[in-house]
Amino acid sequence: MKQELLTRFFTYVKVDTQSNENNEECPSTPGQLTLGRMLVEELKAIGMSDVTVDANGYVMATLPANTDKDVKTIGFMAHLDTATDMTGAGVNPQVVENYDGGDIVLNEAQHIILSPKEFPELPSYKGHTLVTTDGTTLLGADDKAGMTEIMTAMAYLIAHPEIKHGNIRVAFTPDEEIGRGAHRFDVEAFGAAYAYTMDGGPLGELQYESFNAAGAKITIQGKNVHPGTAKNKMINAIKIAIELNSKLPASEAPEHTEGYEGFFHLMALEGDVEHASLRYIIRDHDRNLFNGRKERLAAVVEELKAKYGADRIQLEMKDQYYNMGEKIEPVKEVVDIAHEAMVNLGITPIVEPIRGGTDGSQLSFKGLPTPNIFTGGMNYHGRYEYVSIDHMELAVKTIVEIVRLYEEKA
Repeated sequence: MKQELLTRFFTYVKVDTQSNENNEECPSTPGQLTLGRMLVEELKAIGMSDVTVDANGYVMATLPANTDKDVKTIGFMAHLDTATDMTGAGVNPQVVENYDGGDIVLNEAQHIILSPKEFPELPSYKGHTLVTTDGTTLLGADDKAGMTEIMTAMAYLIAHPEIKHGNIRVAFTPDEEIGRGAHRFDVEAFGAAYAYTMDGGPLGELQYESFNAAGAKITIQGKNVHPGTAKNKMINAIKIAIELNSKLPASEAPEHTEGYEGFFHLMALEGDVEHASLRYIIRDHDRNLFNGRKERLAAVVEELKAKYGADRIQLEMKDQYYNMGEKIEPVKEVVDIAHEAMVNLGITPIVEPIRGGTDGSQLSFKGLPTPNIFTGGMNYHGRYEYVSIDHMELAVKTIVEIVRLYEEKA
């Protein structure tokens, strides 16, 4: 199975599918549609049914039931796009066989090294087959590892009809990394009772709680006057922006929080004396605390409006997604079966909240409860990204065992 995983994974990561938040079209980049069409042909080739890709790049397919039992239809999903943080063009994956636990030279010419000194979990992968970047791009394991695992699991189930299962649906979605993966997803057409996103990280991750999330953009209009004659006239937009940020609690930022702790995250600050803008994301697992954070930011803006003039500062704030735990908790069996599947395979489940969002956050609120499962990838979104093929194999086995358990318990 390892070679099968490597072959598929290498094929997928070499297609540049980085999404583009500045393009409102869906998918936001043509590479996603290219990869989607490749998957359509592969799904047909391995024997899947009802294989479709729509104009927006959503790929769906069915593995028909091979049991007489009345089994709930379940789905498995991954996203086509890669992150905007670093280029996904020209990905040149490197294979490290039987990893020795030490430094991995990603790029000798540029002196880029994946080292246990900076990533202390690395020695725990000793003996594994790892796939890394060449130090100049991200790898794309987020989420092409999940994609590879779903495809490999479906091929395995088709080749092993002795494993009984109900109808299984698979889907590959565009633009997850820019928060739009579920926007045009047709839950009714998908037709599953539950689904799982294969979009997690280390071995054993099982997540069914996410942040509540909002985005905010603040624009500030200053007044530029020659500094030699600026007294009581100049209004420095950059300084107002700095003042605004200083009024938010410094300890409630991503670099100082963990677990269920929420934060304000300043994503971008641009400007000059005349004009400045700030972009924030606001996150909290607790809905009341989340609403409180939004109110706090709005209050800071109002305070500065009173000081500098209401027409000088504008706030645009919009909710992005909510904690999927609200919708999954009432149907906890979707989590319990995944938990049982991992235990059956000797995997220790790591049940913890996602400090981020997945397609499952929005899908759960659209009527499709969708927890998240590990893929085996680490250090997503950058040059130090890597994935364990050994753990990818266990992710495939987890999918197969989940499918088997649903049929067994029907």
